[in-house]
Amino acid sequence: MHDPMILSGWFYAGLTALAVVTGFIDAIAGGGGLLMMPALITTGLPPHVVLGTNKVQSICGTTMAAWRYRKAGLFSIAESWPKALASLAGAAAGAWLIQHMDAHVLKLVVPLLLMAVAIYTVVSPRMDDGDSRSRLSERQYLPVSGAIGFYDGFFGPGAGQFYTTSLVALRGFGLTRATGLTKFLNVASNFASAVVFAAGGQVLWLLGLCMGLGAIAGAWLGSHAATRFGARVIRPLLVAVSLGLTGRLVWGWFHP
Repeated sequence: MHDPMILSGWFYAGLTALAVVTGFIDAIAGGGGLLMMPALITTGLPPHVVLGTNKVQSICGTTMAAWRYRKAGLFSIAESWPKALASLAGAAAGAWLIQHMDAHVLKLVVPLLLMAVAIYTVVSPRMDDGDSRSRLSERQYLPVSGAIGFYDGFFGPGAGQFYTTSLVALRGFGLTRATGLTKFLNVASNFASAVVFAAGGQVLWLLGLCMGLGAIAGAWLGSHAATRFGARVIRPLLVAVSLGLTGRLVWGWFHP
């Protein structure tokens, strides 16, 4: 296991402060990894340790956001647990697989998917706070939830956008309601991923928990803003983060 003391106190403080920002972004639109992952990579930690440690801080933030959204009545655990279970199973499989192979193919494909999310968010009349006609039943949506969970465990960037957009497009949820349920599904996929990475010895717990405290603070602020302002704040941030993630991943094509 890697010695956490290889990182100075300034890294702990800086990454914890950054987690406040990423927790805020994740609570509203997802995509905080756009900032956190490059920052973690600068520590020189192995890629799988970066992924595992990031999942620990991420689950702290998403749990806070999910709690706030559930308290606001945006989703019901009793009604949503099958989707969460599908996400959990998919994420566990994805996190196991990524420890045994390279994610290079996804780095090529995901920017195209994120561009599609951004375009859909801009042009679709469904991307507001009103519910619309569902195109898939609750049971039919389970494979979608499981597939996004698999992606979240295997690679991760943009999973929140994929959850939210699919819930709007396929289940007919309003944007704020979809954002709330997304955080619950994120909790499930992050939990499964963190367990698998931890079992493989790929987590720096002290660093992950320090960042987790920052993520909790940011998620509290972000979920408060989202429940107060709804689609007015969620929609533009969803577009901005999707385009930002796309740019970051495309940059990685040419500057690995």
